[in-house]
Amino acid sequence: MTLGEALAAARGQIDRLDARLLLQSATACSHADLLARPETPVIASAYAQFVDWVARRAAGEPLAYLVGEAEFRGRVFQVSPAVLIPRPETEVLIDLALDKLTGMVSPSVVDLGTGSGIVAVSLALECPAATVTAVDLSEAAMAVARNNAGRLRARVDFRAGDWFAPLAGEHFNLIVSNPPYVADGDPHLALNGLPFEPQMALTDGADGLDCIRCIVADAAAHLNPGGWLLFEHGYDQGEASRNLLTAAGFKAASTFPDLAGIDRVSGGHL
Repeated sequence: MTLGEALAAARGQIDRLDARLLLQSATACSHADLLARPETPVIASAYAQFVDWVARRAAGEPLAYLVGEAEFRGRVFQVSPAVLIPRPETEVLIDLALDKLTGMVSPSVVDLGTGSGIVAVSLALECPAATVTAVDLSEAAMAVARNNAGRLRARVDFRAGDWFAPLAGEHFNLIVSNPPYVADGDPHLALNGLPFEPQMALTDGADGLDCIRCIVADAAAHLNPGGWLLFEHGYDQGEASRNLLTAAGFKAASTFPDLAGIDRVSGGHL
């Protein structure tokens, strides 16, 4: 079996780009190798791995879980089924956070529900003056996040616990979060590989606003004067999020769109 023959064998089962990326990962070859030397033999163990991955990808398992990594903001993050796969929509949350941190001297930031750590690690690397703390309830997710921080040399203080529970008595200039916000029973949970992702990171098992309510209700007690709260949410949750922020005493409650023009992040300040 050669590289070219292996790719041909996957034709019709999965997308050609997915097949190429899986073959590169299974054989440790490059795209250039596939183009220039398709006649290169594939060892039996690598081909067996490729065949297994093709079958799993054809069954809907996300490519990122198969190869164990995904790109976000130009960096490669390791992922596993314990964490959500990074999505470009979350870049809006980071861009807004960086904007709020501009001009601050040694600001303090906490990322609630850090998952793979993409938000905390990105903020630590892109705002090196900041002190960044990350919280997650899942020990398995925390292990992934710690590994990403170590690999990318980001200084992040990780805490295990439920939302603000590990942060008693602490205050921050900025609180950010990408919490579970998909409503229980939403048909999207059965599509696009979502059944393979951790359900506790996707849905609150209720109306999709339970976790946001908890974060908004307790955020003021952990913010410095003038501090900001920013959180990601669903396409139809902007108005509800602004109402929650206003009711909790936040000023300038606003909703910001992602690159597709869809409501994606809401926030306000004390």
